[in-house]
Amino acid sequence: MQGKTLFVSGGTRGIGKAIVYAFAQKGVNVAFTYASSADTANEIIADIEDKYGVKCRAYKLDILEPNTYKDVYKLFDEDFDRLDFFISNAIISGRAVVGGFGPFMRLKPRGLNNIYTATVDAFVVGAQEATKRIEKHGEGGSIISMSSTGNLVYTPNYAGHGTNKAAVEAMVRYAAAELGEKNIRVNAVSGGPIDTDALKAFPNYEEVKAEVVRRSPLSRMGDVTDLTGACLFLCSKDSSWLTGQTIVVDGGTTFQ
Repeated sequence: MQGKTLFVSGGTRGIGKAIVYAFAQKGVNVAFTYASSADTANEIIADIEDKYGVKCRAYKLDILEPNTYKDVYKLFDEDFDRLDFFISNAIISGRAVVGGFGPFMRLKPRGLNNIYTATVDAFVVGAQEATKRIEKHGEGGSIISMSSTGNLVYTPNYAGHGTNKAAVEAMVRYAAAELGEKNIRVNAVSGGPIDTDALKAFPNYEEVKAEVVRRSPLSRMGDVTDLTGACLFLCSKDSSWLTGQTIVVDGGTTFQ
């Protein structure tokens, strides 16, 4: 994987940040997006380049305006001469999900639509732009959407996110069916509840954490680094005949 390039959305914290570091450690050049904190992004860039000697760049992206991916990719083209892997990871939280995060009877179209935009629309546009660049070098590549088991297991207040994760997994299968002729594989990585800042924003965080620990045969909550192995695998030659699939990494919680 050394000398190849990854583009990941939402790389300044949580799962996205863990992915940035995991790929850089393998000698992969890394580009990532951030929502607001340029200072945090620049700190990560400096740390990555110092520790691993790879090229690292960051670009501001409003995930609720997916078409701005096109402008971000133009900046990417100025910094990198190839793209091999794209991982759609960024999510939204806070005011943007009001009406989308909550009990069924409190769901509102605006919040639900925002989640769809940030989850499905953003994956589509990001993957389309990635495909154009992966095609150029003719060696194929890998596209991944991060998902969650919230579309498999009931999670309080998660209906808006869970249904949109189910939708993006369906979109992954369609993309895989059509991009295979370009030697581009498309898969999803579905994580069980992972101990991130986004999860800690849940009003019932402690309850969710306790339930995950109870359900998991491994008796612990998922860590952000628990998903990086699946991503590395899906971008390696070891998964060269794997496409249109969702790999579930959940500590066994969906079976309990």
